[in-house]
Amino acid sequence: MKNLKKAIYAIVFAVTLFSFFQCTSTKIATSNFEKQIPFTVKSVVFQEWYAGIKVGGTGINIFVPVYNIEEGVTINEVYFRNLRGKLVKNESKYTAVLKHPSPNYTFQKAEKSIDYPFNLKDDECVISYSENGQIKYHKIISLNEVAGTYYENGPPSIYERSTSSSMATLDEEIDDN
Repeated sequence: MKNLKKAIYAIVFAVTLFSFFQCTSTKIATSNFEKQIPFTVKSVVFQEWYAGIKVGGTGINIFVPVYNIEEGVTINEVYFRNLRGKLVKNESKYTAVLKHPSPNYTFQKAEKSIDYPFNLKDDECVISYSENGQIKYHKIISLNEVAGTYYENGPPSIYERSTSSSMATLDEEIDDN
């Protein structure tokens, strides 16, 4: 009986000790999603793409129209289908190029990395933003998909975007002679 008491005390002590020294998780609690956000998000659209070179791979372009951003707010990243990408302002919307980690042609959902913080459905994304220096998250459901695209010369650049305002034309230029 004495040994049974010692064993019970040891188990209780071990469980109590373990609860105090649990490893902290990088997961973000779903209750931490902001419902009231300091900007307006219209309908979010995504588009799968694939590259035309041997190791070009596949990925997703995501377009997030954000309006009425309050002062002190910076839009940061988007999390979608186990991929993460920096949102870059491009005219009236933010865009991100999410490259699938596989160099092969695949439109299968990417494997979730250990440090990926969310469990999302295929039609949900999370936008991270900072408000007065504090990082916050907003979950968006029901994204819209548009037809995929083909990049002949390789994947789209993740870090550089063309901000050219010129438009392509088939008309020949007229000389002012």
